[in-house]
Amino acid sequence: MKAEIVIAGFGGQGVLSMGKILAYSGLMEDKEVSWLPSYGPEQRGGTANVTVILNDERISSPILNSYDMVVVLNQQSLDKFESKVKPGGILIYDNYGIHMPPTRKDIKVYSIAATEASIEMKNSKTFNMIVLGAMLKANPMVTIESVLKGLKKTLPERHWHLLPLNEEALKKGATLIND
Repeated sequence: MKAEIVIAGFGGQGVLSMGKILAYSGLMEDKEVSWLPSYGPEQRGGTANVTVILNDERISSPILNSYDMVVVLNQQSLDKFESKVKPGGILIYDNYGIHMPPTRKDIKVYSIAATEASIEMKNSKTFNMIVLGAMLKANPMVTIESVLKGLKKTLPERHWHLLPLNEEALKKGATLIND
């Protein structure tokens, strides 16, 4: 099993956190992992992306030109990464703020209402876990149990009381993917 993923959006949307949690989840399952963040000097509001590779075998390079899965959370990221999805791959985008949806026909495209779902949950901080839940429904590269272990590893202990809310957000995200 090999999954080459890029998650992209604005800083502050939890892009890097999603990648980190996904990487920790892969480690929990004894996978080979690469986590490569990329962001500008402005941590909130600037563009950010993270490349995550999960593999059962050694990873030769963390640098990729195309991806099995692309997750975009703003129009700039969609414009930049839509062409980089491998044929037959997956593109997931949050429909909030996207005014020109993807046009490719050789990939699976999922439009998710993650922003609306986080509003329904009355907590905007659940946004990235909702997106991660959708990602795992579209491609179950790691288990939700591993994600929760990875989340616990990345969260400071003072925030562990939020783990049940995050689990609920992951499950909510999975409902946003319709096959």
